[in-house]
Amino acid sequence: MAGEKKKVVVIGAGAIGVCTALYLLRDGHDVTLVEKDGPAEGASFGNGSVIGEESVVPVAMPGIFWRVPKMLLNPLGPLAVRWSYLPQLAPWLVEFLKASSPARVEEISKALAALMAGTFEAYDPLLEMAGEPDMIRRTGWMGVYETEKGFANDSRYLDIQKRRGVEHEILQAEEIRQLEPSLAPIFKRAVYYPKVGYSINNYRMVRAFAEAFQRGGGRYLQAEVSGFDIGEAGPRAVRTDKETVACDAVVVAAGAWSKPLAEALGAPVLLDTERGYHMTYPTPGVAPRLPVYSTERAFVATPLENGLRVAGTVELGGLKAAPNWNRAKVLESHVSRWYPGLNTEGGKPWMGFRPSMPDSLPVIGRSPRHANAFLAFGHGHCGLMLAARTGALVAEMVSDKPMSLDMTPYRPDRF
Repeated sequence: MAGEKKKVVVIGAGAIGVCTALYLLRDGHDVTLVEKDGPAEGASFGNGSVIGEESVVPVAMPGIFWRVPKMLLNPLGPLAVRWSYLPQLAPWLVEFLKASSPARVEEISKALAALMAGTFEAYDPLLEMAGEPDMIRRTGWMGVYETEKGFANDSRYLDIQKRRGVEHEILQAEEIRQLEPSLAPIFKRAVYYPKVGYSINNYRMVRAFAEAFQRGGGRYLQAEVSGFDIGEAGPRAVRTDKETVACDAVVVAAGAWSKPLAEALGAPVLLDTERGYHMTYPTPGVAPRLPVYSTERAFVATPLENGLRVAGTVELGGLKAAPNWNRAKVLESHVSRWYPGLNTEGGKPWMGFRPSMPDSLPVIGRSPRHANAFLAFGHGHCGLMLAARTGALVAEMVSDKPMSLDMTPYRPDRF
């Protein structure tokens, strides 16, 4: 019943979980946020910090099938697959390839665009609750191309964005230098997207939201979830290594670690992991005006309050394999060419796990088995972009409100 106060347990204190918990608290529910580590210690710690409505193109595009051998043979490529993980990845990879058909790409793109709409507006009430109205800067961002061939190869991406109504402006070399003087004059073309911005410190922002959640009466429990007590109406309690927490509803937003929890709630999902790398330079000696990214090199450089972050690449290798720090070194070699005089001293490498679905769409919806179990994960490289938007949508579901968006494309049982 809409308006009924419920005891809700949200599992996972990354950007998705914290935003969801804050929206549920805002709706008047009694909310417990459970996380084995501190807030924002997973993928939310080290993402590219970009927020906007531009990312409407899925990862799997027509022709990706012919790139798979290169993905296997080049461990330092922008998109790489670890040989040792291939048997476990196979079911995910099959659906990934199926999602690359022209018809599916169009469908997925429409679903991404619908989800992206209102990204900034969804963050506004959370920033107000946290007392951090200036945490997000709406500067736009720029995609740069070192070659005309690279720009031509991305024409299909631009065509999809045009069909989705994404605002953008194509820039020539001199216009690039005018917009971002800190860049080396090595770029032939660029695309500027005005409706994009970034958090000046994604880690601090998510933690500020977690603090606002607790100030507002929400409970934070640092514990590891071990299972659920299931009653006739679905999960009635969440078991942890510290205590058992009674609930009327549960939300799984545990990022890359969501799969076994979803399965325990009757929702087997094809979730896997994109291992993303970054380098953060605390005293870069350069001051970019806005985030800059390259599809040719598969990374973004974002000017944060704590330094210049260079983040990106996709490595499909699961949760257990050791990091390949050479991938972080490749990022450094690229960004050093971009910014003359970049001070790389004190640069810190990092690797995190992006929860990824094969069709580039997150899982947002009810478990097919239990109406009071909700799933919110699998956002890939769009986790921070879609965190507040996802939180608002999950709160609508839990509160039994009329949905503001058709949630069919994101349902857990779509595969």
